[in-house]
Amino acid sequence: MYVTVVSIHVKPEHVTDFVESIRKNHASSVQDPGNLRFDILQSVDDPTRFVTYMAYRDEVSAKAHRETAHYLEFRDKVADWMVEPRQNVRYNGVLPSLD
Repeated sequence: MYVTVVSIHVKPEHVTDFVESIRKNHASSVQDPGNLRFDILQSVDDPTRFVTYMAYRDEVSAKAHRETAHYLEFRDKVADWMVEPRQNVRYNGVLPSLD
């Protein structure tokens, strides 16, 4: 399992727009081949901060996601709404095992 956790800080005036855009991206992303999980989290203490948790069967599937039309459209649309660049951390999933 190949996991990416992304920290996102959105400008306050774009939070509603961001949620709408990531909802559309999410709806398509969970249909990506190899997608196992795609969670979107919003901070209780600071609603301008989000975390995405994306799990794909393997690195090839995760990379393919980043080449989809829905991801590229989302990425470009929200780029100017960020307070700072998104922070991506990649992980190898240990449990549950896919074997």
